[in-house]
Amino acid sequence: MTGMRPDLPPPVPYDDALRARVGGNLAGHRRRVHAPDGRRQAAVAVVLVDSEVGEDRVDPAPWDIRAMEQIPGGAQGLDGRMENVSGGAAFLLCRRSSRLRAHSAQWALPGGRLDEGEDAVTAAIRETDEELGIRLSPDHVLGLLDDYPTRSGYVITPVVLWGGGRLHLAPSPDEVQAAYRIGLHNLLRPDSPRFIDIPESDRPVVQIPLGNDLIHAPTGAVLLQLRRLGLEGDPTPVDELEQPPFAWR
Repeated sequence: MTGMRPDLPPPVPYDDALRARVGGNLAGHRRRVHAPDGRRQAAVAVVLVDSEVGEDRVDPAPWDIRAMEQIPGGAQGLDGRMENVSGGAAFLLCRRSSRLRAHSAQWALPGGRLDEGEDAVTAAIRETDEELGIRLSPDHVLGLLDDYPTRSGYVITPVVLWGGGRLHLAPSPDEVQAAYRIGLHNLLRPDSPRFIDIPESDRPVVQIPLGNDLIHAPTGAVLLQLRRLGLEGDPTPVDELEQPPFAWR
């Protein structure tokens, strides 16, 4: 398969069997819920779509290689680019706009804080529309993953949605620098996940290798549970996995 890394597993078929497997695993899961306790509530959308090998071969987003110096444990030759990651069943991943005040240029799932009167599903669907121009409905929801409490004062609820095809992405330039279809097979890499110790915490930092970068919590924790629970039926919790210090602000 042209453009694919030789160490990657084969793409995961985007079909009814995958939809049934993920939906069934989420439906049978007793979800871990965190009370706000003074924190703000937010939601992210894990949108499952189809993708073609090679369509995300080159990362067009500008990137400052100095940002790699913040990675706990070292970048180990990685350059931060998201290349050669598409193919088969995929999820949508954004690089946040460099113009945003908080967590600019970082990797993230579409999402944001809940507006007044919203629940997590409504917020995830709204944010997916606002950030990527994709209009979904509650009928697309496969289920929810565990809440993840962040160091920056949020409780994030991940909502898994079945996109129903490749979908046309229209990223909002005010919020999204670039958007990618990341094949689920990337989550099954033999070097994933990775755990790093840091002096600032007794909890391990989780790192999910994607392309030429490492995705950290909270996004990395959500993606790890997507693999463990959504694909493999493993209910091992991820809410105690640590974020790197650069994401604590």
